[in-house]
Amino acid sequence: MSCEAVDDFAKALAGKKFKTILADPPWQFQNRTGKVAPEHRRLNRYGTMTLDDIKALPVADVADNPAHLYLWVPNALLPEGIEVLRAWGFEYKSNIVWHKVRKDGGSDGRGVGFYFRNVTELVLFGVRGKGARTLQPGRTQVNLLATRKREHSRKPDEFYNIVEACSPGARLEMFARGTREGWSAWGNQADDYEIGWDTYSNHSQSLMAAE
Repeated sequence: MSCEAVDDFAKALAGKKFKTILADPPWQFQNRTGKVAPEHRRLNRYGTMTLDDIKALPVADVADNPAHLYLWVPNALLPEGIEVLRAWGFEYKSNIVWHKVRKDGGSDGRGVGFYFRNVTELVLFGVRGKGARTLQPGRTQVNLLATRKREHSRKPDEFYNIVEACSPGARLEMFARGTREGWSAWGNQADDYEIGWDTYSNHSQSLMAAE
């Protein structure tokens, strides 16, 4: 899959440069017997990529200088997330925490985890080049976003508002689920995203936002 993905990425984005890149890779977990693994035969939600496959994507070739990277990573794969960030040519600087909450604002304990019940996900924030600070809104933006969950793996819409306020265009979303105005998108669900499993009926409702 690595060669195919690399070739597709390079062909689709040839000649383009992006100042902001957002990626939500289809991480592959080591423990395929647990519900946390999306490739588990009972779930079969989407295909996954190995760590080497993800690192091999030529992201550095399409990243401008300077540039920002927002990389979603599961709590269990934090070390792997740092590896990917560095392999793509970025230096880790900070993170944003997504707190998954219930309708009443409490933690949504329906998450999974071998050691603790996960109610958060991390976004690693990395930069490349000089003068890569966030835009002015980033100086007051807290690094915590609390929203309700949607379908499996889909991230909150409110997160895009944070990225757009804090980081410049042109913007690329990798492994995109659908398209968004003002963004370029790459991924096998970018143009035709259809939910094929049970999902939550609610839409994301932001409980914390930038002042």
